Amino acid sequence: MSILHKLQWRYAVRKFDQTKNVSEEQITELLKATNLSASALGLQPYEFIVIHDKELQKELQGYSRDQVQIGGASHLIVFATKTEISEDYVLEYIARTEKIRGFEPGGMDDYKKLIFEVAASKTKEDIFHWTQKQAYLALGTLLVAAADLQIDVCPIELINAEKYNKALGLDEQNLHACVVATVGYRSLEDTLHTKPKSRRHLDDITQLRY
Repeated sequence: MSILHKLQWRYAVRKFDQTKNVSEEQITELLKATNLSASALGLQPYEFIVIHDKELQKELQGYSRDQVQIGGASHLIVFATKTEISEDYVLEYIARTEKIRGFEPGGMDDYKKLIFEVAASKTKEDIFHWTQKQAYLALGTLLVAAADLQIDVCPIELINAEKYNKALGLDEQNLHACVVATVGYRSLEDTLHTKPKSRRHLDDITQLRY
């Protein structure tokens, strides 16, 4: 099946089959794929909070406008973004990358300087919005990877982030709940899986400047 057919198969599931769980091996594969997402400056200013606890999922459902996908999914992945980009975080990234790429210590000093200059040019609010954009890039990678594995995912933005932060202890980690992905297998009772996708025609959203 081509990637186009897999993306045609994909949709935002409203009701999961609660008798089926996604295996831990497949969750790990999804996370490995998501970890390969594009990220500005390579900094990956986010963490993945993976939840497979029905009691906690039900609690979080209450902080998500009672959307049943939260409680009914096999797993819940919360994309939590960093509330600041600290000097230590940047230095760790540079040291790790120098080692992985076989550079001598200091071999990425110019790039390190660039990162600090970019960070210094942003306000705290700018950083907050920037990290969230990076999380959405990762979410997009997760959606494509899940379609490739024929695992269902429904992304959910309508959450009470402050209550998520408190329930998951994110404030103490300088993290902020950004967006959620519910993971599982569609229920045959979810009638949306039989409906064709509604998308604008490609010609209507494409401008060619050749």
